[in-house]
Formats: sequence, structure tokens, C-alpha cells
Amino acid sequence: MAAVAADPAAADAAEDREPQREAMPGLESQRRQIKNSESGRERPLRTGESWFLVEQHWYKQWELYVQGGDQDSSTFPGCINNAKLFEDQVNWRLKKGLVEGEDYVLLPEAAWHYLVSWYGLEHGQPPIERKVVELPGIQKVEVYPVELLLVQHSDMDTPFTAQFSHTASIDLVLRTAREQFLVSPQEEARLWIKNAKGSFERLCNTRVTVFDAALKTGQLIIMETRNKDGTWPSAQPHATKSASEEDKNFQGQPGICGLTNLGNTCFMNSALQCLSNVPQLTEYFLKNRYLEELNFCNPLGMKGEIAEAYADLVKQAWSGHHRSIVPHMFKTKVGHFASQFLGFQQHDSQELLSFLLDGLHEDLNRVKKKEYVELCDAAGRPDQEVAQEAWQNHKRRNDSVIVDTFHGLFKSTLVCPGCGNVSVTFDPFCYLSVPLPVSYKRVMEVFFVSMDPRRKPEQHRLVVPKKGKISDLCVALAKHTGVSPERMMVADVFSHRFYKIYQLEESLSSILDRDDIFIYEVSGRSAIGENSREDVVLPIYLRERTPARDYNNSYYGLMLFGHPLLVSVPRDRLSWDALYHILLYRLSRYVTRPNSDDEDDGDEKDMEDKDNIPKPGHVAVGSSQDPGPEQAGPSSGVAGRSRAPVDNSPGPSHWPQRARRKHLFTLQTVNSNGTSDRSTFNEDTHGVSFSCEPGLGRREGGFLGSRAHDHLPSPPAQPYIAIDWEPEMKKRYYDEVEAEGYVKHDCVGYVLKKAPVRLQECIELFTTVETLEKENPWYCPSCKQHQLATKKLDLWMLPETLIIHLKRFSYTKFSREKLDTLVEFPIRDLDFSEFVIKPQSESAPELYKYDLIAVSNHYGGLRDGHYTTFACNKDSGQWHYFDDSSVSPVTENQIESKAAYVLFYQRQDVARRLQPQTGSSDPPATPGCSSPPNSEFMDVN
Repeated sequence: MAAVAADPAAADAAEDREPQREAMPGLESQRRQIKNSESGRERPLRTGESWFLVEQHWYKQWELYVQGGDQDSSTFPGCINNAKLFEDQVNWRLKKGLVEGEDYVLLPEAAWHYLVSWYGLEHGQPPIERKVVELPGIQKVEVYPVELLLVQHSDMDTPFTAQFSHTASIDLVLRTAREQFLVSPQEEARLWIKNAKGSFERLCNTRVTVFDAALKTGQLIIMETRNKDGTWPSAQPHATKSASEEDKNFQGQPGICGLTNLGNTCFMNSALQCLSNVPQLTEYFLKNRYLEELNFCNPLGMKGEIAEAYADLVKQAWSGHHRSIVPHMFKTKVGHFASQFLGFQQHDSQELLSFLLDGLHEDLNRVKKKEYVELCDAAGRPDQEVAQEAWQNHKRRNDSVIVDTFHGLFKSTLVCPGCGNVSVTFDPFCYLSVPLPVSYKRVMEVFFVSMDPRRKPEQHRLVVPKKGKISDLCVALAKHTGVSPERMMVADVFSHRFYKIYQLEESLSSILDRDDIFIYEVSGRSAIGENSREDVVLPIYLRERTPARDYNNSYYGLMLFGHPLLVSVPRDRLSWDALYHILLYRLSRYVTRPNSDDEDDGDEKDMEDKDNIPKPGHVAVGSSQDPGPEQAGPSSGVAGRSRAPVDNSPGPSHWPQRARRKHLFTLQTVNSNGTSDRSTFNEDTHGVSFSCEPGLGRREGGFLGSRAHDHLPSPPAQPYIAIDWEPEMKKRYYDEVEAEGYVKHDCVGYVLKKAPVRLQECIELFTTVETLEKENPWYCPSCKQHQLATKKLDLWMLPETLIIHLKRFSYTKFSREKLDTLVEFPIRDLDFSEFVIKPQSESAPELYKYDLIAVSNHYGGLRDGHYTTFACNKDSGQWHYFDDSSVSPVTENQIESKAAYVLFYQRQDVARRLQPQTGSSDPPATPGCSSPPNSEFMDVN
């Protein structure tokens, strides 16, 4: 209780309350009553009782008087006079540093009243009443209460001084400030303290004492009152001046308020808008019921800060004075307590919602000290008994508005496959995460490259089994092209290189949707007949020499371009001359052959300076000449001199000699990176003999590199050939536009139609029996082993507001995807009676019927996207579309879409219960009410 500094009026009032003078008893009787009796000063202290200060000199005079035994003695003390204890006789403030036994004595209330009734109190002086307080480790009379300077936020220059006991609550300080500054109890107010460093700190917990809050005499306490628009005066500097001026006179529908995107915070805005439109939770905050339940001491909570930050948002959004608000403070609080939400990365709205519900629950938990509760198995007991026990145990540790609104109860049944033991438990839940029926088909886009150089690459869209193999991809393509799957090789092309050449038995799950997949037609593994010959499949890269210096004739200064090729070459015709013409033929669609003038120029140049002719790395049969340093070898690149056709022609030694044409490019062996690697080949005098793995000719692919940081590791020993172009030759003979051209097959327009699914199907899938995975076995207490038990979840008890999370994001060991299946969900009358297994004979049907009140949407894919919200206003019943700071009215038929991600349903009996609480004279519309007339509606589908 506060003891406000005395003033003359208070002193007069105290005098009026003095007991009337009584007949003075004998002196010995006086001494016994004041000193030794139960009401005397020798009695022990009792917390909370009043004691009074009496000036030491007057008390000693009284002792001398009663000890003398003569009532007519000149030692009569007269009226009680405490003047020496006060600094002045205007404010009657107690002097500093008074010492008990030297300056004053303490008397209990009864002894004080005896003395006043016998001797009276000096006119105008107030009694000096003090309380006995219990402080940590000590019990004492609090002679000096804490004097605090109270001011209003709007007027910091006129403080009001008030005294408070160390045991007084901060709530008493707040009430005293309210009374002094005429602030009604309906207005929300809070206190700040100015510390020694000059900064201000919130006095959040009003239930602690002045002593616990470490308040000292002379400290400044500031009271601020929440503005009508839901903001606090102290928070206004964070808002822009223009925005505050714009919204100053704005008056709109409460709850129709956007949230500014702070940078990839649409996920947070979506979750907040959904939660803000849960009627009973919003009313709980708007009516300040949360203030009495803030739990500042919960070690699992967030010191009430999340609850207060959310309350500030709700009050601003539902004040009707804002078109949109900036949730900067809320974002800061969330990042402080959940580091995963720090920064401005995109996150999942359901994950934020889960954190927020848990944080609000612990901040508002009515259980201040959680007791240990042992979970018990059913052990054959009736479900009703076990479920009631589980729910009571849950409430013994968790009791908040979140539990009241969102928590329900599962029945979990585990069956051991080994011994048949059945374990039944009942577990609380806050939301349902229901799976979507997964399609077993997958659409993949590939490019088919024919062996016919006249045909452009074709883009195909293929439907394949989701868990299929590379061979399934080839089979699907064969139906479109007529090319046998045996004559196909599949490769992932990245940055003009082969990232990977796949084997037929590899899983399709290793191919992501963003990968560029090329399927090349190659010759068969072997031709039919006795004279069959095996072909070698060569990976071919295209490179252009850059102006950079070419150090030691190596790969420096060469840059990859275009699309690589896989080319089949007969093994017995594997010479540089033959390879040059085979590649010239394969590139003929976009590489122009030199005309006759170019040939003449080449012949004339060859005749003039034969030594400068680039010779093949492998000389003709029968020649013993070795190429010199200036002659081209396999690593330096050569231009063949043969003029033979590619197919069905004699070998290089039998080709007729013709005039040499100008060579458009040179050839060079390289590694899978496209850089020179002299160790991947051997030279002989008859042809090109690559030291390659036999598997390449048999289409056994392997990793050719890693995309991480664009760094390609060392490749296996496989033959790769680079076609090196001089810039001038490339510009003259290479048609880049034609080389990049491709055609779309008719199948590209095909779209895999996904049949919509009903929400009830997802719930049925949720309650289906499943077998535990190997990574998550169950320990059977009966057979004492970890078992892959069967598990079934059933719904036992549903909450007032049911949150249904559609599991659109699928993550497996090998793949990730977002399911864009359309889920058909009802706006009204979602009936759960067929899913709840609790006996319903005594329950009303409306306890199982729900109406939709909010939807969190996600547009986009796995790595990027955008979150929005549909929500039904609790006051008007009108649906709105919340897209960050933008809010628009919508109709019912716009709510259902493939973007629906988290659904909020309210039980129908709760909706009826809340109707009388609205301030409007008209009853509120149901959540599915029709749209207002004369409105423009946005098609968000």
C-alpha cells in the first residue's frame, strides 16, 4: 500500500481521526501497557502490521515521568511531538539517516494509540506510520519507503512524488499513476523506468514487488497510454512521419489492415493475418485478458515478449486507424528468440505459425510451475479413461488460451510385428499435418539429338514413373521418335560440358527438374552379322580460342561454347583424318564447308610452303617419319587430310589423294572439364589409340564433374575430343543461330492433368495405418527390441479452431518437390463426425462441424515463392485477400486454389457463442457470406 507524502490537509484529517482523550491510568499501568504487554513494544514483529515512530527525546521524557511515580511531577512529557524527525512542517518529509534508538523508537499500533489517547499529538503533525515487511532473509519495520517520481509520457516536466513499500507490487505503482493522472482503467497503460545510464527500461511484470524490480528512491517512472490506433507513443519514432500523418484521420474496418513486407517476410505476414482472424484469440487480446495471464517466469517461454509483441500487432490491426502497419518490432522479437528467422531469408509460413503458437502458449501459460507428469500406456484400460487421464495430465502442465483454442487429442496405436503387443497412447496436437495423395508419374523435359545432322534437336515432354530408371526415360522417348532405347544415351549438360552421362539402370530421382537433359542417338552396341564391329561413342566439346596468350600450346585461352555431342565412330576407322570428316558431317547443319575458292587458296598455300601444312598426328601406313615439334600431334590438334566419306568407305590408307581443303577446326583430346590432358591417349602409326575405359563404348556413364562452386573434379580416363575454332574461322563458317535452334515436339504441349482431391481424402490418408521407417523404429516394451511397428493415428477430440496443414512440400533422400494438387475444401460444414472415434452419443452434432475462416497460400516452387492470405473478418463476415500491405475484398469462389497451404476452420458452436460479443447491433454474417455490392474483385486464381 502506498503511503503518499503527508501534507497539511492530511495532517488535519489524521487529527480528526485521533481517538478522544481517555482518562490517564496509573503510571505503572502505563509502563506495563507500552513496554511489556502483548500490545507493547517488546512484542515480536508480524509482517504487514503497522508500527509508529516516536521521537526519542519525547519517549525518554515519558519513561522518566512514569518511572518517577508522581503524576504531578514536572517531568510530564506533554503532547507527543515528532517535529525533530521532519525536514519541514509543510510536506512533513522524514529526515534522512534517522537511527532507531538515537532519533526515534518504534511502537506497535496499539501502544501508539494508547499514548495518543493519554497525551495527545502535537497539533498539525501527521502520525508516522510504517509497515513491517518481509524481505529476503530479514523482517523489519520499513522506516524509509521508496520514493518514486511519477510522470506521464506526454508531460515529463511535472513529476509527482509517491512513496511505496519495498513489498508493494508494480501494479500498485501503475494504479497510483492512473489515479494521479486521471487515466481510466479501460485505457491500457504501461510503465518505464529511467536507469542510472539514462536509458529507459520496461517494467513488464506488474506482479513483482518494488524490491524485486530493484527500484530506488528518486528514480523516474514514466507511464504511457496506448494510442487509439493501437500504437504506443514510445514506438512512434520508428514509423515514418508521412505514414503517421496519412493514417492520422483514417478510419476503416477493424481488421482490414495490411502488413508491410520487410524483405522476404511474406511468410510471416501470411501466418499473422490468419491468426489475427481467429475471433476468440483476437478478442482475448483486444479485451486485455492477456495482461493477467502473462507468464514472465516460464523457462520455456519468452518472458512475455512474444505475447506482448503480438498483442501490439493485433491492437493496431483492429484499431481501424491503419491501412497497413510495419511489423518491425515483431520481426525483431521473433528473430531474437528463434535464430532461424533472423535476417531476410524466405521461410515457411507453417513453421513460423508453429513457433508463434508455441511461443504464445508458453508466454500465456497459466501454470507457473510445471509438475512432473509420467505418461502411462493404456494397458488394456477403456479409451475414455485413458483419454481423460491424458488430457488432464496435459492441462496440469499446459493451460493457456492457445490450449483452449487450438489443442485437440490424438489416439496413437502401435502394433509390434514381432510379438503382437499393442500400445495405445493419447497425445495432444495443435494442428493437423495431412499428406496429399502423391502421383506416381512425373513429367520430364528432355532434348533429343538425332544422328541425322539435318534434324534439329527436339524438345520432348515425357511422362515417366516417378521411381523409374533412366531406361524408362529412353523407352518413353522411343514412343515419340521411333528410335530404339538401345540406341540412346542420356546426359546432363551443364556449362557446355557433360555434367554426367547416365547408366541405364540409374534412378530418375537423381535428375532434378532444373537439369538440362540431352538424349543422344548413337549407333547400336554392335551390328548384326559376322563382320560386325563395335563403335566407340566419343564425347565432343566445342571450344573457341580467345585472345588470351596460349601458354605452351595448352588449353589456356580456349573457351567452351555451344552444346556438346556424343558421336558414334567405328573403332576400326578411329583416325584423326576420319574423325575430322565425321565431325564435319555431324556439324553440317550449322557449319558451312569452304567453297572452291577457299580450296584453291588452300592448295596454292600448300604448294608454296609445304612445311607449314598442319600434319596429322598419325602418319600414313608404311611411313617411318615421326612428326617434329612443329607438326601437329593429338595433343596439339590436327586437321586430317583424308577426303573419304564417313560411312562404308575404305580406310585412310586407301583413300584417293585429292586437293587439300582448308581445315575449319583442329581436334584435340581433353578431359571431361574440356581442358587438355595429355595422359588420356597413346599414339601409334596407324590411327588413334585411346587409353579409355571399355565401358564408354558400351554406354556406361559416370560422374564427369560436380556443380558445387562450378568446380569439376578430376575425370576418369575416358576419351573426350575438343573441336577448337579460331575466332575468324568460327565467325566465317559457324552459324550460331542455327546451332542453338531446336524444335518442339507435339508432346511439349501436353500437361499431366492432376485430378483434384477432396480434403476428406487427405484426412483419411492421415488416419491410414502405416509402417514405421527403418530410421525411426519403435522399442517394444514386451519383446524388448526395436521394431518396425505399424502405426495408426485417430482423432479423439477436436479443438475450437482446427488448423489443417497441407503437406505440399515433399522431401526425400533423393528428391524434393512441391505438390501443386488442387485440394477441394468446403467453406462451410466440414463434417468430422466420421473421423472422430470418441463416442458421440451424448454430443451435439455441431461439435463436429466447422466453417472456414482463413487460408494461407503459397505460390511458386521449392526455392522461391510468395505467401498470401484469405481471411474472413469476424465483425463483417466478409472475405478479404491479404497480399502484404495490400488488402482487397474477394468472393467465395476465389478462395479455393492450388496455392492453399494452411487452412483455419472454426467450430460452429464457437461461432454462435461469440456472436453476442460483437459490438454491432446487427448479428455478424457467417464466414461464407456473400460479397458486398459495387465492389471490384481481384481474380487471385
